[in-house]
Amino acid sequence: MPYYIVTMTHPDGEGWGLHVLAHVAFLKRLIDAGQVLVSGPVSGLGKRAGFIIMTVGSVTEARDLIAQDPFAVEGLIDELTILEWTPMFGSLNGTKSALAS
Repeated sequence: MPYYIVTMTHPDGEGWGLHVLAHVAFLKRLIDAGQVLVSGPVSGLGKRAGFIIMTVGSVTEARDLIAQDPFAVEGLIDELTILEWTPMFGSLNGTKSALAS
């Protein structure tokens, strides 16, 4: 199954705070379903940002899943990129996401 790197930026403010728990619950469901390997915030971009590594059948499937994220539903994603990724070195095996616990 292909891997996809997803990056998104969010406006900071009331909307983010209102929907962050639903966003986290959504990501946990995707982790449990095996569609998200890891996810977390990214710093240094001057605004709230997140990074997700997904494993789904196509970029269309990745885009459709992200469209269901509460942040997307509420119009709280400023910028979104979804790139197919071919891991060649290292391993994610044995690492544990904080959301998975």
